Amino acid sequence: MASNSGEGGSLRARGRQWGRSPVVRTAGRAGFTARGVIYVLVGVLAVRIALGGSDGKEADRSGAVAAVGEQPFGRVMLWALAAGFGGMALWRLSVAVLGRGTGEDGWTKRAADLGRALFNAFLCFSLVQALLAGRGTRSSNESSKEYTATVLGWPGGQWLVGAAGLAVIVTGVVLAVRSALRKFEKKLDTGAMGRRVRTAVRTLGVVGGGVRGLVFAGAGVFVLIAAVMFDPGRAKGLDETLRSFAATAAGPALLVLVGVGLALYGCYSFCQARWYRLG
Repeated sequence: MASNSGEGGSLRARGRQWGRSPVVRTAGRAGFTARGVIYVLVGVLAVRIALGGSDGKEADRSGAVAAVGEQPFGRVMLWALAAGFGGMALWRLSVAVLGRGTGEDGWTKRAADLGRALFNAFLCFSLVQALLAGRGTRSSNESSKEYTATVLGWPGGQWLVGAAGLAVIVTGVVLAVRSALRKFEKKLDTGAMGRRVRTAVRTLGVVGGGVRGLVFAGAGVFVLIAAVMFDPGRAKGLDETLRSFAATAAGPALLVLVGVGLALYGCYSFCQARWYRLG
């Protein structure tokens, strides 16, 4: 028994050593960078939509991918983004399986990391699939309506969609509150930053994270409405959710502010790529 216990401990130690290896840590930082690129581009597209000119691109991941693809060496950059999302999936999976080694390894945190790993793996897969097929990625508006329609067709689907909408709303509120309380700073190596850099990163995290949470909550509201009305057409992807801000009393000015906030969150993601404590 002692031998087996020792072997198990040795395997766990080796696993955590691998999870903290330069390869896995670099993969995680590449993932934060890829996420930053997408958020900056989505923010820019949202601002352009508010000002009346987005060249027909949607303010979501598909629009960001299309914008990157149009640049010189666009396909090379898209492959780099796919690698970044794959790297994030690898790092998140290692954290979910091996733990952080910081005493914060409860099952809820592991489940959250596993969910993030699966999401980033999906982003990587969908982008690679689009590149190999020579086409763009699917619009978030189309995906949202299709998935909502599918689930509404299941037994109890209306309740499931409603629960999903509430979950997204709560997630958005939690993200916004945690950003306002600067909870993110605990995961950053702030000691390696100068005073001005620390202030700038804090501002990016608070403002960008707060706007991101607002957009999440807004998308959740539309999913909830789709469930209550039993109408999948009421569900909105990121693009339509952002456009809905321009339809408020504040008009396009609000969409400009939201777009700038998302771009700031993208910049904060770049800061995470530099200073996030990866274990």
